[in-house]
Amino acid sequence: MVEQTTRYGISTTVSLPYQEAVERTREALAEEGFGILTEIDVAATLKKKIDVDFRPYVILGACNPPLAHRALTAERDIGLLLPCNVIVYAGDEEGTSVVAAMDPRAALGLTGNAEIQPVAEEVSGILHRALEAIGKGSP
Repeated sequence: MVEQTTRYGISTTVSLPYQEAVERTREALAEEGFGILTEIDVAATLKKKIDVDFRPYVILGACNPPLAHRALTAERDIGLLLPCNVIVYAGDEEGTSVVAAMDPRAALGLTGNAEIQPVAEEVSGILHRALEAIGKGSP
């Protein structure tokens, strides 16, 4: 079940180990027309930069080119809010993972531009579907 967990994000907890959740997330996003432009391995970065251990955690910068183009056409500086960040991290219970996405309505709503609202609503629906798909079929 996908829930609004913060003012700026939606998430779901899935009964999948971390690596499988990352793969399913990539697949679900691709099915919805998103490519991954950036990937940040947070745990590895924290270990390398400040020598601390952190749970497995990745930030995926996801982009749907037609929707990004619509947003950029409506507001050139919207690139400051792109791409859509999607995170996957190991859950507190063994064998679970959390998958969360930026709520595009909250992020793109910062513009105050009425032309952006329909794009934000469409992206929100797509991300909800993708997050729902990740958990389907998990034990």
